[in-house]
Order: sequence, then structure tokens, then C-alpha cells
Amino acid sequence: MLRHTFLRLSATALASGALLLAAGVPAHAQGTTEVQFYYPVAVGGPIAKVIDGFAEGFMKENPGIKVTPIYAGTYQETIVKALTAHKSGTPPVTSVLLSTDMFTLIDEDAIVPFDNFAKSAEDKAWMGGFYKAFMLNSQTGGKTWGIPFQRSTVVMYWNKEAFKEAGLDPEKPPTSWAELKTMAAKLTRKDASGKVTQYGVQIPSSGFPYWLFQTLSTTNDVLLANETGNKVTFDNPKVIEALQFWVDLGKAGVHPTGVVEWGTTPKDFFEKKAAIIYTTTGNLTNIRKNAPFDFGVAMIPGHKRKGSPTGGGNFYIFKKSTPAQQEAAYKFVKWITQPERAAQWSIDTGYVATSPAAYDTPALKKYTADFPPALVARDQLPVSVAEFSTHDNQRVTKALNDGLQAALTGTKTPAQAMKDAQAEANRILRGYK
Repeated sequence: MLRHTFLRLSATALASGALLLAAGVPAHAQGTTEVQFYYPVAVGGPIAKVIDGFAEGFMKENPGIKVTPIYAGTYQETIVKALTAHKSGTPPVTSVLLSTDMFTLIDEDAIVPFDNFAKSAEDKAWMGGFYKAFMLNSQTGGKTWGIPFQRSTVVMYWNKEAFKEAGLDPEKPPTSWAELKTMAAKLTRKDASGKVTQYGVQIPSSGFPYWLFQTLSTTNDVLLANETGNKVTFDNPKVIEALQFWVDLGKAGVHPTGVVEWGTTPKDFFEKKAAIIYTTTGNLTNIRKNAPFDFGVAMIPGHKRKGSPTGGGNFYIFKKSTPAQQEAAYKFVKWITQPERAAQWSIDTGYVATSPAAYDTPALKKYTADFPPALVARDQLPVSVAEFSTHDNQRVTKALNDGLQAALTGTKTPAQAMKDAQAEANRILRGYK
């Protein structure tokens, strides 16, 4: 499943949330505890089959609980539906939503912390067993609000055949900004008329511009927000320098100019329109199945440091569900994130398994021995940072995304774009200081 474009809350989305509720199942039927589970994917497809399989497996082991997955569309559509349902008093019991939605869900008083249910030593050991990088977007104020499930980092994919054709070592991808720019120049190809047929590098800037931009701001050793989510650093000189580097790749002709589509970037890679791409590790299985050439996967090239943002979705438990439903949801979340299932999920999708224990399972050991690129995202976790997240996250993120796109399309300089984004974010966050 791919990440999807952030959209403003719309009347259409709110209406679809209401329709979803109307089709909902009663909370209790014949002594069975009902757990409605919103999952961010369109109906059908391989990921839905995996989720359905997990739900069936859990119900076999827990006959008193009925888990009903509801495929609620994009991440954005899913949070709209979940919050609409929360406001009407009939929320889902649990949902997978972006880890960056944590502050919004807390501000809406929509969720309860997992600490409420983790009573035993075993429960606490389970909650403490996830990779620390994933907990950066899952905890605040000393409480755990989300449990990592489908989590990712941004990684770099490169076409080894294109490297050979350009006279580059196909086993040595760029490891720094300087190498990236130099290699991208050698990898860029033009036809007889001078039109570019293959760009050296492509970093998408639609859908989640802020997330891809974090590969540049992080490696330039600057964080875009503080831990409490009420202050941003868009006008920091290091942030502006990182954006200037991205803009300059386009000006140098080694990267497409303007806004680059998130959804078509893997296809551009398959069709040899881009020799190097940045995208989620969640695309790994897709790229492995569809790339018609030998490819490599590597950590994001560094500058002042190495690093990438984490990304993806967490499980949350909703406050207005009954205590019995909350306990049942907790049991389901604990079950689905056990090492064996986390390992299988990683193999099936390309997402990072969320705990070190998952990588010690025989299944994932065998898979990564046969396909070492599956370890790259995990190995990047020690230098990964939290995905950008603040209070009133969608509006603040929109200010940043608008600024990034203004710079990439040339309507503003990077400095002006980030200065304007900072002013807008300061205005939105004033009430959270």
C-alpha cells in the first residue's frame, strides 16, 4: 500500500464517514465482543487479503472476539472517517492511522493510551520491545498512544544496469550529497533532440513532500519540529540549504523540474526514466516484483550526517468504545504485532518489521539471507528521526508542503518559501505554546 496525498477535510469525506457508520455492526452480538477495525486501504487487493487472514487467525484463537476490518480508503480518508465516527459517538474500536496523527487524535480526545492496558510484566516487555525510532512518533507526555504496525523509512533504489552503462560501479551507490549530484549527472541521458530520457535522480514532491524533504533536512543535521509538536524550524538556515540542494538538482538538469508525482515514481524507475529514486521501503516488494533489471537498495546519502524519517501507520484504540471492546482491541493489537506475524507482514509487504525480535524469527532470517535489501531500512533505524508531526498537523504540514512546492516550481526562492511557511505555522501553532 502506498502513502496517499494529504487532503483537506471535505464535506464528501465527512459524508462517506457517515455512510460507513450507517453500515456498521452493532457493538455486541450474542455475547461476542465486536471490534470494528478501520484499515487505510481501498477495498480488495493483496494487502486486504493479508489483513483478512490476520483477523481470521486471531478469531480462531479468540472465539469470543469478532474483528471486522473495514477498508476505509487512503490514510487521509481513514482519519476523517474515524474522527467523524468519534464525534458522532460510534467510533471504530481500533484503527491503523499515520503515526503523525498522534497529536491530532490526542487533541480531539479520541484515543486512550496503551499504558491503560499493559498491566503485567509481559505486557510491559511487549510495549518496550519495539524499535526506539518507531516510538518517537508513538509516545508523548510519558505515555504510549500508538503501537507501530506498518512502519517504514525512506530508502534509495538504484538501477544497476544504468550504473554500468554510465561507467559507474553498479555495486557502489552514492553515499553523500556530493556523490549523488556527480553520479546523477553521469546517469542523466538525452535523446538526439536534447530531451532528457533518463534522469539521474528522482525525489517525489507530491503527496508527501515534507516526508521526502526530511531525507535532506535530516542529513543536513536539522529537525523540522520539536518533540512536543508546538514549534517548527522551517526558516532555519540548514533547512533552507537542504531545500536549495533539492532545487539545484532540478536546475542542473539531473532531476525533473517542478512537482514530481509520488505515485508514478516507482513506474518511472521500472521504465528507466529515473536511474535513482527515493521512496518508501513499503515499495520494496512492488519493486522486487516489477523492476525488469537488477536493482540495489541503500540508505539515504548523507551530508552532515546520515538519516531518514520514519513513516507509516500505528494502531490506536478509541476512547468512546466500551471497556470490553478496548480490552479486546488491545489483545488483537498485541497478537498481530508478535514477532512471527510482524516478520510475515514485512515479507508480504516490504514494511519494516517493528521489533528486533521479528528479525530473529526463522522466517525473516531466511528471507533476509536470500534478499539482503530487506535489511536496509532496518539498518537505517539507528540514524532515523521522527516523521514530521505537530499539533494541528494537517494545516502545519500543508504550510510546509506548499512552501516546498513553491520553491521546486520556481515561484519562490527556497529562503522566501520557508520564511512564509514558518510565518503560517507560527500562526497555526500559537494556541499550543
